[in-house]
Amino acid sequence: PESPPPPYSRLSPNEEQKPLDLSDSTLSYTETEATNSPNVTPGDFSDASTSPDAMKRSHWCNVAYWEHRTRVGRLYTVYEQSVSIFYDLPQGNGFCLGQLNLENRSETVRRTRSKIGYGILLSKEPDGVWAYNRSEHPIFVNSPTLDIPNCRTLIVRKVMPGYSIKVFDYEKSCLLQHTADLDYADGPYDPNSVRISFAKGWGPCYSRQFITSCPCWLEILLSNNR
Repeated sequence: PESPPPPYSRLSPNEEQKPLDLSDSTLSYTETEATNSPNVTPGDFSDASTSPDAMKRSHWCNVAYWEHRTRVGRLYTVYEQSVSIFYDLPQGNGFCLGQLNLENRSETVRRTRSKIGYGILLSKEPDGVWAYNRSEHPIFVNSPTLDIPNCRTLIVRKVMPGYSIKVFDYEKSCLLQHTADLDYADGPYDPNSVRISFAKGWGPCYSRQFITSCPCWLEILLSNNR
């Protein structure tokens, strides 16, 4: 379970994952403090709802950072097409997890936080939402469009450093919401959310059965269809 499956081999990319192209201009820290500050809420733009660029200012997702069962900090609202989520870097803008304070952190959380590094870059593209792993450790991803339809087994994908994966497929999501049985007996189900854990996996193949057992993880709340 700790080794990547064949689709993530550098020699066999497929349509759901691709190597990270470091020359891509979208990987630079181009976000601005004004549009990506965690202190900015959708309500702050209510007065501009009738302006010509109102659609550009509408957010496409909110990001929540969790440590085990505790959410740390406020929801981070994303307005730009891409956002960097990293630990503690002096240059650039984005969601800096190292600035989020929490008393009495466990040693496990501290060790995992130190592995986040450059973290990930979330990018909204025409075919869906992609997550690029910029850290030096794997990330683990689960979303409704990565799960196998009509299968009750949780699918958690391991993405190695330098690779990316389409964490949410818009077309597949529309099909799932029309055909899937959403009557899950094992807990709440959100068809428009993505969960990403740093360095530690969870699910049937791991000792951590639930993502709330992971030291550091993200909840991506997509605004489409909400």
